[in-house]
Amino acid sequence: MTTGSLLTWQRLRDLKPSEFEDAGDGWHEVSARAEADRDAVDRAMTAKLRETQESESARAAIARLRRLSRNYQYVHTEAALIRTTLNGLSAELTRAQGELTEALEDAASLGFTVQPDGAVNYPPAEADTYLGGGLGAGRAPGGGARGNATQALQLPGLTDEYTAPLRTDAPAPNPNAAKAQAIADRIARAVRSATEIDDRYTRALNNLKAAKGLDVTEATLSDTTRDTATVRETAERYLERGIPSERSPQAIHAWWTSLTEEQRNDYMEVAPDLIGNLDGIPSLSRDEANRHYLPLLIDQLEKQGGEDARAKLEGLRGIEKRLNEPSRVPMFLLGIGTEGNGRAIVAFGNPDTSRNVSAYVPGLGTKLDGEFAEGTLQRGQDTALYARKYDKSSAAIVWLGYDAPQSADVMGEGDAKRGAPAYNSFMDGLVATNDHRDPHLTAIGHSYGSFTVGTAAQRDSGIPGADDIILLGSPGVGADRAEALGVGRSHVFVGAAENDPVTRLPSGQQSVAGGAGYLLAGPLGAVVAGDLADQHDDDLWFGKDPASEAFGARRFRVGDGPHPVTELGLFEAHSQYFTPGKDLVSTNNISKIVAGKSDEIVEEVRR
Repeated sequence: MTTGSLLTWQRLRDLKPSEFEDAGDGWHEVSARAEADRDAVDRAMTAKLRETQESESARAAIARLRRLSRNYQYVHTEAALIRTTLNGLSAELTRAQGELTEALEDAASLGFTVQPDGAVNYPPAEADTYLGGGLGAGRAPGGGARGNATQALQLPGLTDEYTAPLRTDAPAPNPNAAKAQAIADRIARAVRSATEIDDRYTRALNNLKAAKGLDVTEATLSDTTRDTATVRETAERYLERGIPSERSPQAIHAWWTSLTEEQRNDYMEVAPDLIGNLDGIPSLSRDEANRHYLPLLIDQLEKQGGEDARAKLEGLRGIEKRLNEPSRVPMFLLGIGTEGNGRAIVAFGNPDTSRNVSAYVPGLGTKLDGEFAEGTLQRGQDTALYARKYDKSSAAIVWLGYDAPQSADVMGEGDAKRGAPAYNSFMDGLVATNDHRDPHLTAIGHSYGSFTVGTAAQRDSGIPGADDIILLGSPGVGADRAEALGVGRSHVFVGAAENDPVTRLPSGQQSVAGGAGYLLAGPLGAVVAGDLADQHDDDLWFGKDPASEAFGARRFRVGDGPHPVTELGLFEAHSQYFTPGKDLVSTNNISKIVAGKSDEIVEEVRR
């Protein structure tokens, strides 16, 4: 911006930041056109050629088309980064210019004069003494410097003989001196800020230059990751300052809808991790942001190495594979992350346009890995498919937004207490973004996830928007009565298989006498071994048995599942509630509740 010359307050005053935005608009057009051209090459040319031609020349043509597609992809990405950089430069310089303008206006209102070097001249003032008189004019240095701004005490008509007793070593200064110095400092700060902004964005733009005649290879495309990181670091203040400090889903939703399409695109391209996990952002936008972020996250994990990174990498690659495959129910990636045991939030069906939406919290042993991508997500897909049999306007979400305990011997209350606020925020976001005035929301918790849902339901105002709660294979929810969950006992539903050892997990006091099975394999192992069982007092690991008469929820029919010992079922009965091939009765009951048809479920006698 200021190549070859020093930025002065006059140049900052006269600057037109909108010109950078105008330039950004031009790059936006380039980016959009390149994306459209790449789509045309991939869909209208490459795909059709692959479907209709088998010859060697066809394969050569497809290779050239792939190269052309890479070129368009590179132009699309890099032009978008330039656009974001220019928009960030404009926004940050506008703020610095605004600070300068306010300082100049304050100087003018006080009758001060700003000098070319940033110093501020101020007028004389009346002395606030019984002798009266004036305090001389002065000059406050600019550039953050400090001078001797004290003035001699002027008492006209009096000789030194009379004024000597009135003099002090530090005579009262002109009150305008401090005001002028404050304004000079504000001017200097604005110029320093603009200079730093200018330097930072100049470096970023220089890094986005490409050599003439560049052949865009796969390696070159991977460099866009580095370029994105550079722009993100440069424009971080611009991007993060835009997000409301109040992070409630309603505030986030209002902010997002107030942005222009171009502003939203800036966040999508450069800061997808900021947007993809924000509750209150519409599902389509979260999905787009997370699809942008997914390959970056995979790239980071590939470079890390180690068992934890490999497990998460397997999970993310599994999610990516599902996203790229045809699906009977459209998928939406609403959240991903590598913190803790990993994060993934996946919807089957659009949660914003569906009348019925469920959010399922998995439990014991769940983490972001290959099993999650294959097995846990399949539960969400099956729930959506079967719910749509009863109401086509249904969507089902798998919510892994917390760290579930990885084994029963470390199963305490902490993970649920940490996960509950995050789950409630997510549910609040569903309410904020749903198109229906009064959507039907169902909270589902399986295994330890039921305790997390129960904990969320007992916080302050309960689970936002929840109409129904489903508890599956539950070790207790930290409550003695269904009414404590805030939706009314007739809207709390429980599925508990007779051979599910988790639903027989006794209270902590009973576990003390767990026998050899407890010592070898913890509380669950003791239940399976027959050393430990519920003493029929309705007390489980986390409170009353939700399937009990005392708890008072509506228990629905599920399959018994194989016995953990006599049929070598171990924990199979705990894992088949969602699986139509193993427990169709349970799957149908869950789906009816999700679809708002709970009056059609097959109920079971409470324990």
